[in-house]
Amino acid sequence: MVRMRINRSATRKRRSHHGLTEPRLSTCKDCGAKYLRHRACLECGKYRGRLVEDVEAKNTKKAAKRIARIESAQQEAQAIEAEETKEAKETKETKKKETKSK
Repeated sequence: MVRMRINRSATRKRRSHHGLTEPRLSTCKDCGAKYLRHRACLECGKYRGRLVEDVEAKNTKKAAKRIARIESAQQEAQAIEAEETKEAKETKETKKKETKSK
């Protein structure tokens, strides 16, 4: 038996304040998207009718960054593949030379 056991009702009373609440969402008057209160709309970038941040410029910058990252990954993969083929050719040539010398 546990010495200082807390019964179920006391535990549940203590935990009654741990419940999660849903975020308070409002609809944007300009684009109709849902956004958190006292924050700019993520779709159009407006807050209380004023344009606060340029969402289109942000999205184009993000897309350009993504494309650059993909292109660099492709170039890196091609470089690795070329290096592997070069190594494979060199190993074949060395094996041929070894067999000819024997």
